[in-house]
Amino acid sequence: MSHSKARTVAYCAIAAVTLGAAATAAADPVADFYNAKRITIIVGSGAGGGYDTYGRLVARHLGRNIPGKPGFLVKNMTGASSIVAANHVVNVAPKDGTTIGALQREIALVEIMGQKGPKFKAQELQWLGSLASEAGVCAVATRTGIMSFEELFQREFVFGGTGPNITEFHPAMLNNLMAAKTKLIKGYPATPPIHLAIERKEVDGICQSWASFKEQANKMLKTGEIKPLVQMALKPEPEMQKMGIPMFFDFVNDRHLAAGQTVDDVKNYFRLVLASGVMGRPYMVAPGVPAARVKALRGAFVAMTKDAKFMAEAKKQRRDIELVTGDEIQDIVKTMAATPKEKLALLDGHLKFKGKVAQTTFKMARHSGKVTKVGGKGREITISYNGKPALAKVSGSSTKVRIDGKKGKRSDVKVGMTCTFVYPEAGMQAQEVLCKK
Repeated sequence: MSHSKARTVAYCAIAAVTLGAAATAAADPVADFYNAKRITIIVGSGAGGGYDTYGRLVARHLGRNIPGKPGFLVKNMTGASSIVAANHVVNVAPKDGTTIGALQREIALVEIMGQKGPKFKAQELQWLGSLASEAGVCAVATRTGIMSFEELFQREFVFGGTGPNITEFHPAMLNNLMAAKTKLIKGYPATPPIHLAIERKEVDGICQSWASFKEQANKMLKTGEIKPLVQMALKPEPEMQKMGIPMFFDFVNDRHLAAGQTVDDVKNYFRLVLASGVMGRPYMVAPGVPAARVKALRGAFVAMTKDAKFMAEAKKQRRDIELVTGDEIQDIVKTMAATPKEKLALLDGHLKFKGKVAQTTFKMARHSGKVTKVGGKGREITISYNGKPALAKVSGSSTKVRIDGKKGKRSDVKVGMTCTFVYPEAGMQAQEVLCKK
């Protein structure tokens, strides 16, 4: 072999080694890990509510912003206002970045106050981000005659609650700190059934996030059957501000104090609870998930909020998007944890409802009839019930589908079958779809 040919062979060999090394260096271990994987989002709330809606929205769009483009599955795991879900993510699910918790915003405060149930430390959770910095609202049915927040201190009325979250925390604090006269009916599986209970006159009102309220109470808002009374937030929410809904802190004065309370103390207690609203609808992974994957997931949340397809669907669902980064949530949790323990102990007591409490008698509706239409591969199914169409929304993960007594899929339901929907009411997500061929 000539010297020139030998040099050419040597150069080629060196180039091959160099290119190989470059390819190895350029390989993305995060993309390699997530390639062909499926991430499960554990939603710690019932099907059909705001947390569930946001969780499924995230599941449809987050994957294409994660290296490796993993698929997604959503599961609802209710119990103790998402404490059950958080415990599962931290103590049962794999700690490899394939399980994400979609938790209720109060979860960090509940753990930091030392309440029973959490088997984790809020500061140790790895927060990925949130899609909304939530303002709250308290509203009542206009049939009660209550037209202003001031009137809540003058007469009795009934709120509906779903567990240790703002649906019960705000009524409890209004009673315990400001001597309001609220009653509470507990045990609703999610907030949509509370709105049905308002229509059925079982309860008079609700406290919840503004984003979910304006969606779930849309019909009653248009007819004037429900009136938002007060913004429960640290800063004005633009939409409510335009509607002339007053801020809660405008009412914290000497005329509205329970025995032994001061204006400053009441304001500070509410500021601590309302700080959870800034966390909005937080997503997290367990301690122990590799830092590179956490970084990639946090980056994906940011990228998703700039994704045209994601934003278009959010707008279609009338869901406002306001990114709160994982780092910002970590800082909020850190600030909460720095609150003196004696103050946290007192707050814990104020969050427990001490007024009149009852358990809901709410029951799911059962509508049966022939299937007349199947849309979106079973995502929406319509039956003829009492001569009228009745539609059910069907979740691929949280709706139980059975055909002739056997477990099935929503896509198995066909026109002509006879099905029974178990749901809050027509048009809402079904808990069960029971069909016969």
